[in-house]
Amino acid sequence: MTMKNVFRTCLLMAAAGLWSCSGAHHADAPKGKVSIIPMPASVSEKADSFLLDKQTIIVAANATDKKTAELFNSWLKELTGYELAIKEQGDKNAIILHSGGDSTNGEGYTLNVDNHGITINGNGSSGTFYGVQTLIQLLPVQKATAMYVPGVNITDAPRFPYRGLHLDVGRHFFSVEFIKKYIDLLAMHKMNTFHWHLTEDQGWRIEIKKYPRLQEIASKRKETMAGRYADNKYDGKPYGGYYTQEQVKDVVKYATERFVTIIPEIEMPGHSLAALTAYPNLGCTGGPYAVGTRWGVYDDVYCAGNDSVYTFLQDVLDEVMELFPSKYIHIGGDESPKVRWQKCPKCQARMKQEGLKDEHALQSYFIQRMEKYLNSKGRQIIGWDEILEGGLAPNATVMSWRGIEGGIAAAKQKHGVIMTPGDYCYFDHYQSRGTNEPLAIGGYLPVSNVYAYEPVPAELSKDEAKYIKGAQANVWTEYINNTDYLEYMVYPRACALAEVLWSPKEKRNYDDFVERLKWHVKRLDLKKVNYAKHVFEVTGKVVDNRKGGVEVVLDSKLDGGKIFFTTDSTAPTPQATPYTQPLQITKTGTIRAQVFLNGKPFGNEYDQHFLFHKGLAKKVTLTTAPDKSHNPGGTFALVNGIEGIASYNDNQWYGYKGTDMEAIVELDSIQDIHLVGMNTINAKGDWIYPPKQIVFSVSDDGKSYKEVYKQTSFPQNGINKVRGKLENVRGRFVKMNVQNYGKIPAGAEGAGNGAWLFADEFIIE
Repeated sequence: MTMKNVFRTCLLMAAAGLWSCSGAHHADAPKGKVSIIPMPASVSEKADSFLLDKQTIIVAANATDKKTAELFNSWLKELTGYELAIKEQGDKNAIILHSGGDSTNGEGYTLNVDNHGITINGNGSSGTFYGVQTLIQLLPVQKATAMYVPGVNITDAPRFPYRGLHLDVGRHFFSVEFIKKYIDLLAMHKMNTFHWHLTEDQGWRIEIKKYPRLQEIASKRKETMAGRYADNKYDGKPYGGYYTQEQVKDVVKYATERFVTIIPEIEMPGHSLAALTAYPNLGCTGGPYAVGTRWGVYDDVYCAGNDSVYTFLQDVLDEVMELFPSKYIHIGGDESPKVRWQKCPKCQARMKQEGLKDEHALQSYFIQRMEKYLNSKGRQIIGWDEILEGGLAPNATVMSWRGIEGGIAAAKQKHGVIMTPGDYCYFDHYQSRGTNEPLAIGGYLPVSNVYAYEPVPAELSKDEAKYIKGAQANVWTEYINNTDYLEYMVYPRACALAEVLWSPKEKRNYDDFVERLKWHVKRLDLKKVNYAKHVFEVTGKVVDNRKGGVEVVLDSKLDGGKIFFTTDSTAPTPQATPYTQPLQITKTGTIRAQVFLNGKPFGNEYDQHFLFHKGLAKKVTLTTAPDKSHNPGGTFALVNGIEGIASYNDNQWYGYKGTDMEAIVELDSIQDIHLVGMNTINAKGDWIYPPKQIVFSVSDDGKSYKEVYKQTSFPQNGINKVRGKLENVRGRFVKMNVQNYGKIPAGAEGAGNGAWLFADEFIIE
């Protein structure tokens, strides 16, 4: 009997309860379930399986497949302590890799596992690579000298050709070693594009030999913002870093072996302050300039009327193209203020010379001129959706970040589109409403929202939808200054987006994804990824109980976890009240809840204070709709008893950009009203301004209103709590009119834009 058969007999006897043996394990995903992320297009499980041991070989006939085999071995060695022999021929006890020549869908593959062996047929070499990534996910995560691979037939191919993850290294710099890990994780999840954001106002991060001052000056800043933007504090510590061209070549080679294309981004015409500091003649004023130390948008940009700018950028791009073989070069194009151009004689002369009607057209001229140059070198451009303004460059691909509108407009013009809207794809947003979350830029994007994203807008026809090439997540690093925090922000949200972009739309199911994620995070543990655990910790959903009140539904996806809660503000313990049914809000107070596993707390605690008042869960009419980027959905959040927090990451605030707000609450009957109130935010550094005034009015019939309280001053930074005490007031309908500040004044951050107005919790007592 061969050693392999001894192992097989041993395990069969163990399954029958007749024998105990160690050293070989079944793939220990949930029983009867193959646990793969992203979910393949088609999976058929079999009763048999293949025993992988030291005698197993890998058959790979060409050099590319051999490299893929080596990458498989590097994972296997972590589990078994050994690598498999790689041979060009063989069909027994073998993992056979074969790559076809399908250039139209080279990323597709089939994978077959039975008791004779494992065969992966890739449509192309990338398909074989992705088949191996799937095979890795069929292996156990516990170390063993041999292991069973479950029998399957898998036929798989991606839904979208572009599946990307971005990283901003301009605000904060990350080592080559970490960039390689970032690429490893990308490839592990079958993503194929790394968007490397290399230049910013706060730092230039790539060596350009023709312009050494970019390394010497533009790569360094004297200090960095500390804390929230609105705090306007700095750490006083010099900061810098850049990648040498040799390092870039090494990273590109590393990515290529993992079938990841790196798209470099060289920002223009805005986000260019670091470059202007090194070469001040490229700006409209001539400087002096200083590399940015604060976050946000700077007015100084490349001078569009100066031919030296185009020469400089062409020279830079020549060196960039030598390093990056990608079809696309990203040229930015976002957040480029026009104030310098409006006053610059050279820019105005350029507009007159070219017959351009305004500065938006001048930006289009700038982008199209650079596009023509890149096209002449056989490359194409990608730009943020601002490149639509003033006329889109002929062959440009648009990256739609300010919502989906830019992507819709570009697709209708028959341009390629990569969707990356902030509401679903900005991984610098908060992913939990917990009060102990590390500082982030704002917004709220949990894993469930990422998973719910549909990249193809419903507004597009079937033909127009073909121009949606895929999507990517963006990771901007204003507040992300170390690798642990970066991994925490990206994973497992990147797992969710990977499935959105790879798996068939009709197969996606969030609850099933979470079940698979429970196993998948053990693979992230093996890769030493500091992923966030919010998916499994206790959550609280606040809902209208349809009986005139509010209730809290607690939940946890943690297997074996038990939830305990308190209502007296004390910390929950396993000795507290066990959760068995929704909790009704009947008085002002705090609910705290925690999930425990084996008696120990897991993840963040749920901690929510509630205000009990007459308006709780009552009918609300919003006569002016909030901006969709700051809309909790419906009107319930305005009267759910929860006051939004200062970091506005809790999905409670109603945001209005440049417009007023009007809301009406209808009580059950005409009754005494002793107080009206609401909360608003003053955070001018984030473009959030207090209102000009707030007026409350009361009516018996909802038609004729009488003003009962007015406030025009909101001096406190952060949250301003508006509370109007009333005497001898009765009514059934209470109206709140909130007047937006209007345009942000000159000299302030965001000058000329409409100010944001934030409002929450319409209080009636």
